[in-house]
Amino acid sequence: MSDIDLHKPLIGRQGSRLALNTPVLVIDRDALQRNIEAMAAFAREQGLMLRPHAKTHKSAEIARLQIAAGAVGVCCAKLGEAEALAAKGVDSILITSPVVTPQAIERLIALNGRIGDLRVVVDNPDNADALAAAAKTAARSLTVLIDIDPGIHRTGVATPEAAVSLAERIAAAPPLRYLGVQYYCGMQQHIVSFADRRAAIEDRTAYLKTVIAALEAAGHAPKIVTGSGTGTHRIDAALGVFNELQTGSYVFMDKQYNDCDLDGQGGRFETSLFVDAHVISANSPSMATIDAGFKALSTDGGLPVVAAGAPANAMFVFMGDEHGGLIAPDHPFRIGDHVSLTVPHCDPTVNLYEAYHVVRDGTLIDIWPVDGRGRSR
Repeated sequence: MSDIDLHKPLIGRQGSRLALNTPVLVIDRDALQRNIEAMAAFAREQGLMLRPHAKTHKSAEIARLQIAAGAVGVCCAKLGEAEALAAKGVDSILITSPVVTPQAIERLIALNGRIGDLRVVVDNPDNADALAAAAKTAARSLTVLIDIDPGIHRTGVATPEAAVSLAERIAAAPPLRYLGVQYYCGMQQHIVSFADRRAAIEDRTAYLKTVIAALEAAGHAPKIVTGSGTGTHRIDAALGVFNELQTGSYVFMDKQYNDCDLDGQGGRFETSLFVDAHVISANSPSMATIDAGFKALSTDGGLPVVAAGAPANAMFVFMGDEHGGLIAPDHPFRIGDHVSLTVPHCDPTVNLYEAYHVVRDGTLIDIWPVDGRGRSR
């Protein structure tokens, strides 16, 4: 039975969060909305476009909420995510990873014909040629942005000269429409200290300016400079180079971002995403086993943190695929205790679940599918 079928009868029943079968992915609906509105307001105040990264939530429902609040569209990390959200009516999508294989390019061109505004990044002249060849017989041109390597050598052109050369190749291919550049400093997003994060971003932004200057001198000034993230959005806005923000995790917040000082004054967005679990064994003093382990929580962002149902200083330990342990001296754990956890890293945790269970004041009010779950191709 699917999560939706299993829990649909609980929608609207007072206090039904406690009746959910666990482990389960839970959204605090009001905290989510406040986060969405806060980032949208920040972008408006700064005169910036907001294109949130949907790789975080993979949800058409949340994408629609973001667009309703003022976002111009969303980003997707993979073509499959974009297809899933487009099928649910999301009409403006930037794919932030290159699409290079013949079979994927065929799907990309088909998607470009189905939605109003599709954009994709490119970092290689051969890829630009392949995209142009595939788009030649299509009804509309394909919009592309040049991906710039911020120094981690994952994707992106490696030098200003390479950016100019690629822009020239795109300009010579009428089926392609050059729009601008993408620059995402992923390594810097989770630097805990605001001052250290700002110094790192100032250094990377100085390099970005050299790339933009080279493009401008060659007659390829970017209309869109897109990038940034939850960890650096305030810094990037202040530095004034980006005109579009790709913030993603702000909608949920997780341990990685909660550990960071986002604005230099201790400010942060609210935690709106949780994994709820239950104690299934409590036979050892000051220790309990819960029904959430490796299959319920990502393991790349540290350990989850207790949000409710146990002492805040309770230590979590992974105890296998299905189980986690909570250690809290002198706490009388009992079987059946309900525990809510803040996730270590929201993006991969979300990918473990088929649905969000949306709650308000302890009551299940809706269930939203994770539309892009597993759509990594």
